[in-house]
Amino acid sequence: MTADIAKESARPRDFAQGVRDSVPVVVAALPFGFLFGALAVENGLTVFEAVLMSATVFAGASQMVGIDLFGQKVAPWLIVLSILAVNFRHVLYSATTGRRIAHWGPVQRLLGFFLLADPVFAEAERRSETHGRITFGWYMGAALPLYLCWVVEGWLGALFGNLLPDAHALGIDFLLPIYFLGLVMSFRRRSFWLPVVLMSAAVSMLAYSTVGSPWHVSIGAIAGVALAAVMAPNARGREEDS
Repeated sequence: MTADIAKESARPRDFAQGVRDSVPVVVAALPFGFLFGALAVENGLTVFEAVLMSATVFAGASQMVGIDLFGQKVAPWLIVLSILAVNFRHVLYSATTGRRIAHWGPVQRLLGFFLLADPVFAEAERRSETHGRITFGWYMGAALPLYLCWVVEGWLGALFGNLLPDAHALGIDFLLPIYFLGLVMSFRRRSFWLPVVLMSAAVSMLAYSTVGSPWHVSIGAIAGVALAAVMAPNARGREEDS
């Protein structure tokens, strides 16, 4: 059984399919990588520091929050805590994806979790719905192009970002929430999608006005997960009764 899984995950065609599936994601992420590099230098980071942050953090929203706090000369511990708050959703991603890749080896899982960005999670969920098992070859094909392009885009943005007079004035930074909205809409056919989204949005907006940013991201996510956890057993109970 283990040999069959290893053989399946090593298929070149799985990797090639993953690369093909990554193309729309890579194209969609292009503006964010350039924008991060430009804003990083604008907020006082060097080109090397911007590239290093892209290579080690690999999370667009968290990197944006980080460079904004760097520019305000905030205490380091608060920067780390703020990035942790924004990135808390990755705990939820890994809990879901972990079940899909339980047949991988330990090193493969560690690498997979490191590359588990928002679009990779979305693509992995779609893949699991259509093909069942997620192979390591497919996952690497889908995730590695995004990771490599993200680092290169950050480098290019840091080098040439000064050619943009004002990224905020051009509205380029608004592309990030639009992209996340697209990811959310891709799951609209799932059970409880609408009530969970409404709960997350309402609680997130309330937290933003009371607790502040970036904590509203994690608080809204936890509220949505809590509602889904409450609704799922009730739905199963009704199905069994019927």
